[in-house]
Amino acid sequence: MKKEVKNFEELRAVAEGFLKILMQKPPKDTATVVGLSGDLGAGKTAFTKCIASILGITEIVTSPTFILEKIYIIPRGSIVDERFTKLIHIDAYRLNEGKEMQALDWDALLLDEHNLILLEWPEHVESALPKDTIKLSFEYASEGVRRVTGDF
Repeated sequence: MKKEVKNFEELRAVAEGFLKILMQKPPKDTATVVGLSGDLGAGKTAFTKCIASILGITEIVTSPTFILEKIYIIPRGSIVDERFTKLIHIDAYRLNEGKEMQALDWDALLLDEHNLILLEWPEHVESALPKDTIKLSFEYASEGVRRVTGDF
């Protein structure tokens, strides 16, 4: 997948498409991890806000850069009903290696198949990521345009 977006509405459409494709995949017996790579301001947190909104999460979603992790309960009746019950937003910008993820009880998060984990800066903790991590990349394409590329 490769999409160029010019505004939040177009990014939301990409997020909706991503969730539809994700829901067509067979359920897993472990958490679903999505790595969000890209420069500062490229759209990683904005994408997470879109996903949260689509899932019916009404809390304000901000980057967890300083607290590392935020967990949101996905309300029943969302498009991922029953499959995912938590959206976990992690920002690994301040981490230097995979073993630092243990402070977040990373292994337990990965064992719960009802967790949808969006992880910003996955390259900082590459050694801790499951092999089936879905990778999305956000980059500046031109003035006011972002490019979202994914391997799903």
